[in-house]
Amino acid sequence: MSITEQVKSDVTTAMKAGDRARVQALRLLLSELQKDAKEGKGDEIAVLRRERKRRLESAETYKDAGRGELEAGERAEAELIDGYLPQELSDDDLRARVAAAVAESGASSPKDMGAVMKLVMASVGGQADGKRVSALVREALGS
Repeated sequence: MSITEQVKSDVTTAMKAGDRARVQALRLLLSELQKDAKEGKGDEIAVLRRERKRRLESAETYKDAGRGELEAGERAEAELIDGYLPQELSDDDLRARVAAAVAESGASSPKDMGAVMKLVMASVGGQADGKRVSALVREALGS
């Protein structure tokens, strides 16, 4: 079952349960997933990560503005989206993949970061955020 199909099923379940907030959040997510598929990209994981990031950024903005109730809503939606994302890799596993990519690419300086990032991102398959990977690659290359 694809993520889009799962979200559709969850919308129906939430509607039957009368959970309006969940229905609204899932419908917004479903809309973004369908739009991405229609554009031919079809990368559901990327859509989920982007939408989670938007929610977390909005939550920070609301927090800075002193709007706790809106912040809580955005954080709840981010958690909802987290439920559809694959399990994140542990730091140790990610470090091992970075080390393997550094060895495979023969990287020796921060100038080689792009090649290492390409290899690592291909190997993690959506199980790690680009920022985390980038930080570990920088650390491994000594920059």
